[in-house]
Amino acid sequence: MKPIQTNQISPRLTVYSGAFYTGESRIMRGTIGIENTSDGVDDIRSLQFLSMSSSATLVVFTEPGFRGHYRIYRGGVHNVADLNDLIAGDRARSLISTNQPLTQAQVREIGRTGRLPEGDREI
Repeated sequence: MKPIQTNQISPRLTVYSGAFYTGESRIMRGTIGIENTSDGVDDIRSLQFLSMSSSATLVVFTEPGFRGHYRIYRGGVHNVADLNDLIAGDRARSLISTNQPLTQAQVREIGRTGRLPEGDREI
């Protein structure tokens, strides 16, 4: 029997339209930035982040466009049941999901400019 070869793109980000992983879901793979989690069409209320890399980084921001206060999650698995009141009483309004280890300085620069690192996909 031949071994099966799989090609998984990591990280995997599953977003839900309802809090506590309810409502419609959408799976996104690879390094991405979501500029606005509350665009009125596809609101994101909860998420699950999975990566096999210990250097994977999930960053959530309180303002659209990767601005405002932020929280950094490191490592492979993070479940955020409700994006409301996530950061100092504010809702997460934009986020970055990557397998790369983003430093504090890089996150501050993203927050200052509102621009993702070269080559990252923005949704």
